[in-house]
Amino acid sequence: MSANPEITTWENAVVWLRNQPDQRQLVLDAFYDDPLIAAAERYFAGDEWQAVSKLLRDRTGRALDVGAGRGIASYGLAREGFAVTALEPDPSAIVGASAIRALADEASLPIEVVEEFSERLPFDDNAFDVVFARAVLHHTRDLDSACREMFRVLRRGGIFIAAREHVISKEADLGQFLEEHPLHHLYGGEHAFLLDRYTGALSGAGFERVEIIAPLQSPINLFPYTVETLRDAVVEKLSRKIPAGPLWRAALGSKALFTTLLSLAERFDNRPGRLYSFVCHKA
Repeated sequence: MSANPEITTWENAVVWLRNQPDQRQLVLDAFYDDPLIAAAERYFAGDEWQAVSKLLRDRTGRALDVGAGRGIASYGLAREGFAVTALEPDPSAIVGASAIRALADEASLPIEVVEEFSERLPFDDNAFDVVFARAVLHHTRDLDSACREMFRVLRRGGIFIAAREHVISKEADLGQFLEEHPLHHLYGGEHAFLLDRYTGALSGAGFERVEIIAPLQSPINLFPYTVETLRDAVVEKLSRKIPAGPLWRAALGSKALFTTLLSLAERFDNRPGRLYSFVCHKA
């Protein structure tokens, strides 16, 4: 439920958020700022998209961006050379289909916009070489149906990338995650699943192989942090507890060492709603 009765749509929620001076960084981190083309270019140039781009290396053809929102990933896919179809049910000129059309026109990029939900994709079987969904699966009303549809429209040999999906360790953690989420109180709609729930739905849909990208393993899941800025944040937090900033910076100064420590920390990371990504292969 929304905490504000005047906020009845996601567009209303984003407009409200933009008008809060103390939420400026969150607006930037979520790419909700205008002009949209500048936000899309910032996303394309950032570590998150660069990590996605590596997963797409040597792939060409048609790409489907599911739950495309404002179109920042559609922009990235089109800049990579794909002929892009953006699926977005919200017609909004700020956070939906109309915003994507305006972005495509301004950037002169080949992005077709279709207003529909992910559980019923209006496309033929085997229509796309790549299917991409950024923070979409945890919003679906029927996770199994959505995964089956992603599989159906993907060509053999193609990949489906489900990026930045919220995961909980046990069902009891869901309430804590929703309570702590910075946007859920505005309009609702957030959710999270157990890791096995995602992998089960993806495997059950027919994907031959499902690669799991853990929360601290890739910039895709770290954003808005990079490895460097996360290291700085850890140093700052440690320095507040034990005031020895130079010592912490020296100890964690090696990027390779810090990356190794992150991989070790994975075993103890049980934050409700932490982000995972999945790379799914169709035989």
